[in-house]
Amino acid sequence: MDFSLLLVVAVAITGLIWLLDIVWWRPARRRKLANVEVGTTEGLDDAARERAMKDPWPVDYARSFFPVLLVVLLLRSFLVEPFQIPSGSMRPTLEVGDFILVNKYAYGLRLPVTHDRIIEVGEPQRGDVMVFRFPSEPSVNFIKRVVGLPGDTLRYEGKQLYVNGEPVPKRLLDEAPPSAPGEWLLEEQLGETSHRIYNNPRDPGPRVREVVVPEGHYFTMGDNRDHSNDSRYWGFVPEENVVGRAFAVWMHWDGGLPSFTQIRRIH
Repeated sequence: MDFSLLLVVAVAITGLIWLLDIVWWRPARRRKLANVEVGTTEGLDDAARERAMKDPWPVDYARSFFPVLLVVLLLRSFLVEPFQIPSGSMRPTLEVGDFILVNKYAYGLRLPVTHDRIIEVGEPQRGDVMVFRFPSEPSVNFIKRVVGLPGDTLRYEGKQLYVNGEPVPKRLLDEAPPSAPGEWLLEEQLGETSHRIYNNPRDPGPRVREVVVPEGHYFTMGDNRDHSNDSRYWGFVPEENVVGRAFAVWMHWDGGLPSFTQIRRIH
């Protein structure tokens, strides 16, 4: 179900009802009330006049909900949209149950539903945590880290990522992190971004032979390198599928009591 489409339809319907009432229905009610009062020698008392002028329930609901729905649509489409993390593919950066905020204007303003970019603001950078629509199933949102930009030459083998022929720097932090038994915790430097990743030393993992990222596309990987369905398996992310840049975690909920902690920036 496309929530953006439902929201656009709801805004259109409530706005149309409110507009029709302002232009046609309300003036018609007033004319009818005036005719009734003219034909009545004693006129109408205040209570009767109020009942005659009362808005029908569809108009009342439309007038109440339209401004709220419009604000939500504008905020969600052009500024910030919340998402929940459903899987562990971005651990240790993001945990299952994290609620994140996604900057919708960082990579340009896009129309809801059609996703056409109308204003260019910026482009994804290497190291960004990016939300995008899955290329083979656009109704599903994915979140991964951008490791390859258009024109980059990439290679991945032996747990090592190479960008334009150079190995991406990383260092071992912990051979037995309590939160991920059997994994190694490492710190990786992608461009200006320093972030942590997990690697399983006993799993050879996939091998990606040297590939060149096409223009208008991006290569993405999860921080939980051996437990992530990413570009190593299904290819590149088209620019038109980009949703926005994840920048903060504002809540965590894993089925128990929600945890509202201080907003944490995503690196």
